[in-house]
Amino acid sequence: MRSASMYSRFAKAASHFCGRPRVFTLAVAVIAAWIVTGPMFGFSDTWQLVINTGTTIITFLMVFLIQNTQNRDTEAIQIKLDELIRATKGAHNALLDLEELEEESLDAFRAKYEALASAARAQLVGGGPDTGTPEP
Repeated sequence: MRSASMYSRFAKAASHFCGRPRVFTLAVAVIAAWIVTGPMFGFSDTWQLVINTGTTIITFLMVFLIQNTQNRDTEAIQIKLDELIRATKGAHNALLDLEELEEESLDAFRAKYEALASAARAQLVGGGPDTGTPEP
């Protein structure tokens, strides 16, 4: 568990650092330097291999950092949404933790809410309100 915590702290710090404008500027400067050195190296295969290898390695590592950040953010949002559902009077607690359900169960919930939305739109077109709780 300690290594996961260390990785999480590292990933958070690295993604925060890499998202700064200065880091983007540094990346552009590296590419510009690579382009400028092209004539010096005769645009050789080795010259091309340097940038290809470097960008591939960086991209490979960044995928894991970005995924970690997205997973953490998504989990935090889901917990906040679960709390809003839990704290809202009249809300359906069955909607808590939906992201853990199987696809068939999600489809059933989606169909129910699509039907409610369709009925509300029809009521709105007919001049009625589209607010309120449809269940008694």
